[in-house]
Amino acid sequence: MSTTIETATADTVGAGPAKRSGRGPWRLVWDQLWAKGSARFGLVVVALLVLLVALAGPLSALGGWGPDEFDKRAVDPYLGGQPIGDFGGIGTRHWLGVEPATGRDLFARVLHGGQVSLLIAFTATAVVVLTGTLVGIAAGYFGGRTDTVLSRLMDLTMSFPSLIFMISMMSVAKDVNRVLLITLVIGMFTWPGIARVVRGQTLSLKHREYVEAAKVGGARSWRILTREILPNVSGPIIAYTTLLVPGMIATEAALSYLGVGVRPPTPSWGQMIAESISFYETDPTYFLIPTAFLFLAVLAFTLLGDALRDILDPRGGRS
Repeated sequence: MSTTIETATADTVGAGPAKRSGRGPWRLVWDQLWAKGSARFGLVVVALLVLLVALAGPLSALGGWGPDEFDKRAVDPYLGGQPIGDFGGIGTRHWLGVEPATGRDLFARVLHGGQVSLLIAFTATAVVVLTGTLVGIAAGYFGGRTDTVLSRLMDLTMSFPSLIFMISMMSVAKDVNRVLLITLVIGMFTWPGIARVVRGQTLSLKHREYVEAAKVGGARSWRILTREILPNVSGPIIAYTTLLVPGMIATEAALSYLGVGVRPPTPSWGQMIAESISFYETDPTYFLIPTAFLFLAVLAFTLLGDALRDILDPRGGRS
C-alpha cells in the first residue's frame, strides 16, 4: 500500500534498469550524477570546500597562523601597511598572503570565513526547507480553507522586498547572535518558493490510488502525509534544496558586504570582500582570494543542484 522513496526515485530514474542491474535507485541516481561532467565538477569542489572549512582549525595551525593573529612583519608601515612581497605577500610564511594593514593570514581567515558562510547557508537552507515543506504539504493535502490561508501567507511573504527588510532588521538588531539572526532572517523570506513546489506536488499526489487506499484502510492524516505523500515529493525537495544553498551563500555575502551581516572580528567571505574594496588597486590579491572561494562555492552548488533537478525532477527541470 505504501509507496516508498525508493519506488518514487526508481520511477524517476527508470525502474527497468534498476531491476536489470540489481542496483538500488539511489545508486542509479549517483551513477547518472557522476556521469555528468558539470555535476562531477560540482561534487568534487563542494566536497573539497566542505572538507577545508571543516578542518579550518587544524589547517590554520598547520599554516602557523590563526585568523585573528597580527603579523606586523608581513606589512610595510611606510607604504600604508601594504603586504611585503609579491601577490599580497604569498609565500612559505603566509600561503595565501596577508591582509593589508593588519598582517592577518588570509589562508586562516578565508577558511574560518568559509565556516561562517557555509554554516549560515546550510542552516538557513534547513530552516527554509523544513518550513516550506510543512506549509506546502499541509496546504496541498488539506485544501479548502487551510490551502487558502497558507497560500495567501505565501503570497504575502513573497510580496515583501526581502533584501530591504533583511537590511532593516539586521540594522535594528544590535546585541544579538549575528549568525543566528542572519539564519532566521533569510529563512523568514525564502520559504515560500519551496512551499509552492511542495504544494503543487502534493496536489497531484493526494488523489492517487495508494493514498485513497490508505484512507479506506483507516490511516490517519499524519501517517498518510509521512508514509505516502512525503516520500514521493522527496526527489524535488532534495533537488531544490541543493539549488537553495548557493542563493543562501550569496545572500549572506551580500548582507555582510553591506555591513549588516557578520561583524568583525568574525570573518566571512562577504565581509572579507567588503574590506578588500579599499585595497583592490594596490593589493588585488586580497580581493581575489575570498571572491574566488565565494565564486567556486556558488558555481559548484549551482551545477550540482541543476544536475540533481534534471535527475530527480525531470518535469520540473524542463519547465
